[in-house]
Amino acid sequence: MGQVIDRATVSRWLAGYEAAWRAPGTDGLAGLFAHDATYLQSPYEQPVAGLDAIRRMWDEQREGPGEVFTLATEILAIDGPTAVVRAEVRYGDPTRQEYRDLWVIRLRADGHCTWFEEWPYWPGRPYSARDDPP
Repeated sequence: MGQVIDRATVSRWLAGYEAAWRAPGTDGLAGLFAHDATYLQSPYEQPVAGLDAIRRMWDEQREGPGEVFTLATEILAIDGPTAVVRAEVRYGDPTRQEYRDLWVIRLRADGHCTWFEEWPYWPGRPYSARDDPP
């Protein structure tokens, strides 16, 4: 039988994720992700594999520790080692970009993430299968 992760473990991980995003450098990632973790920025993107690659991706994606943003998360479900979280992110003050996201997170018993998958949605982007824009 697989391990079971509780809400407290997921909440600690989410707080660590936000703290790592706000901190200079990427040292905080070692406390969050397993050395062989997989990170998908979108379900159709190529996975970023391994802690070193995740660090490089974070360095490329972030503006830096002074970046102004708010992050609100809500744990929607936990099933064994897997949690599903709704995240809402707003960048800038006033807000210049925002999006809602679903995160699928697989955690080990020690709280390190082995799988992180994002399903982001930005306002104004098409959400139908039609080719022509709305």
